[in-house]
Amino acid sequence: MPVRAKPAANSGHALERLRILLSSVPLGGELRLPPERELAEEIGVGRRALRRALEVLEDEGLIWRQQGKGTFAGSQQVSSTLRVSNLAEFTNPLEVMEVRIEIEPVLARIAATKATPVLIQQLERLASKAKDATDIDSWELWDGAFHRKIAESAGNQLFILFMGMIDQIRQNDAWRHFRERTRSSGRTTLSVEQHDAVIEAIRRFDPAEAEAAMRKHLLSIRSAVIEAMQLTDSVAPVWDVAPNDKISSKKSSTTEGIQ
Repeated sequence: MPVRAKPAANSGHALERLRILLSSVPLGGELRLPPERELAEEIGVGRRALRRALEVLEDEGLIWRQQGKGTFAGSQQVSSTLRVSNLAEFTNPLEVMEVRIEIEPVLARIAATKATPVLIQQLERLASKAKDATDIDSWELWDGAFHRKIAESAGNQLFILFMGMIDQIRQNDAWRHFRERTRSSGRTTLSVEQHDAVIEAIRRFDPAEAEAAMRKHLLSIRSAVIEAMQLTDSVAPVWDVAPNDKISSKKSSTTEGIQ
């Protein structure tokens, strides 16, 4: 009998493992997921974390449930997970945000040119779930799903792969603990308002405004992260706060922030 991993509390880890599982479904095929207890043990997470991750996938339209039969995935699923083992060790929050600031506003612009009522409803639902989050783990889960849905709406698999890489980096324990230090009720409230602004621009088919709203959102996050670093003596095991408001890493040098 194989040795199973100890359950983890992080829903983001559960979501990453489930995305890997769904990526194995052949085009046009169908997969019935194991019962929750078995699936939680198999991927090494607690059942609460698993349910949160399954809820995200269901809201994204990647899985569906049939009463009395179980949970399924199949042809509706979009493969978007790329393994990048240990990549978090060779970058830092500012490098990640530099990439996000360059990519995600463009994705929001494209989303505004392809907006549909279904996309708007999905974005509103994911943003609402983030707004109603009662803890950091839940916020991270729904906030990540919101940004990922915008990337998927662009319909470009390479963009989606990049977002998958970023999601995996963000699941590193040191990164998650650092992000928790940047969170506050005021910060979350501002992010909620900025999410709404992005959705409204997409709803109005306004590419320029959607791009500007997303860039404003990400730059705001970057500022909050830099402020948190300045107030923290020890940001993370491999990062040091430099006097010029940038992070210097023992493994790389960079320029931007994280969410």
